[in-house]
Order: sequence, then structure tokens, then C-alpha cells
Amino acid sequence: IKRPQRAVEKLLRVYDMEASRLVDITRQSIYFDSLHSLSHCLEIILSDPQVVVERIKNRMDEAYDASVSGGYRDCSLNLRIVTPESRRCRTDLHVCEVQLVLKKIAMLKTSDGHKGYVLFRNTRGQ
Repeated sequence: IKRPQRAVEKLLRVYDMEASRLVDITRQSIYFDSLHSLSHCLEIILSDPQVVVERIKNRMDEAYDASVSGGYRDCSLNLRIVTPESRRCRTDLHVCEVQLVLKKIAMLKTSDGHKGYVLFRNTRGQ
């Protein structure tokens, strides 16, 4: 779950205080040993009839300029789970984020790597 301070920062810096655009309050990362495994998982998610993918940010694409994320790469999905149960609970409109990450790249998110990313992000005003 995104920390409240970071959620407010993002609303101010990126989304012009439009809370409906903040779709990564709940998120989870899945880590992979290979790009093949990551791609296979993506295919499974995309083929699941109970999952509605709202957006894909493919930071693994060769065309993606990793300098805008401090070198970090992943495939980030904003999705909703739509089942009879989620409809009954009225959570079928809740958007969450799932990050598909290679283990080697995930090392950037740990301790000093993540601190560097936060500094980079703050410098860019994001």
C-alpha cells in the first residue's frame, strides 16, 4: 500500500489533485528470473476473463527511455478483478497495480538503489 505522504506528493506533482488518477495505492510486485517467465505471466493475466487490464506501462520495451526512471525497468499493469463476488462487494471498480519485475532489476528497488530512485524522482518533480 502506498504511504499517504507519497500519495499526496503524487497528487500534487503529477495528477493536479485529481484523486481518480491515483491508481497505484494498492500494488504488488511479482519477481521473475527471466524475461520469458515475465512474458508468460503477462500472457496469463491478459487472457484471464476475470481480469480487466486498464493500462500497461511496459518499461521493459527496448524503445523505453530508462533514463526517465533512473534506469529502473518493469512491466506495470493497472487492473481490476471483475467477478460475481467483487461485484457483490462493490470492489470491481477498484484499480490496483501489479508490477512484473526481473529479480536482477529488483535490486535497484532495495535500500540504496531505491533511495537513489527517490532522489532522482524528486529532482524531476514526480
